[in-house]
Amino acid sequence: MLSIHEIMKILPHRYPLLLVDKVLDIKPGERIKALKCVSVNEPVFQGHFPSFPMMPGVYILEAMAQAGGILMIVSLNLNTEKTGIFFAGVEEARFRMPVFPGDRLILELEAISLKKSLSKMRAKASVDETLVAEATLMAVARDIEQIAKRP
Repeated sequence: MLSIHEIMKILPHRYPLLLVDKVLDIKPGERIKALKCVSVNEPVFQGHFPSFPMMPGVYILEAMAQAGGILMIVSLNLNTEKTGIFFAGVEEARFRMPVFPGDRLILELEAISLKKSLSKMRAKASVDETLVAEATLMAVARDIEQIAKRP
């Protein structure tokens, strides 16, 4: 289990885009189970939608991607001061139910393959044991200095 303080040591994201509150379980090289507590106080709900707030699908994908980033970093023992995790693709995304403020979004990812050159993970998000979204996510690990030097 990882607390928010430990997550902030791993991920570069900060409020309002840090979307993983706790890691409930992790088995490096295999899987991760994480939690996002959805709060009506999040800035996205000022515009999506003020009279009927619901979490945008891209935020659900981002939450799953951040959990996958944690799995990659821990599994590949990456130095996050020198290496960044970058979202590389999404396949077969499906949104089955809306997510509302007050929901506890459970993020579960299983590794298909974990490599710095390209990692692939199967992701599921659920609320109260009901599947709300799923996708196959891809990410790469890159040297931050090299990325910054690109033309």
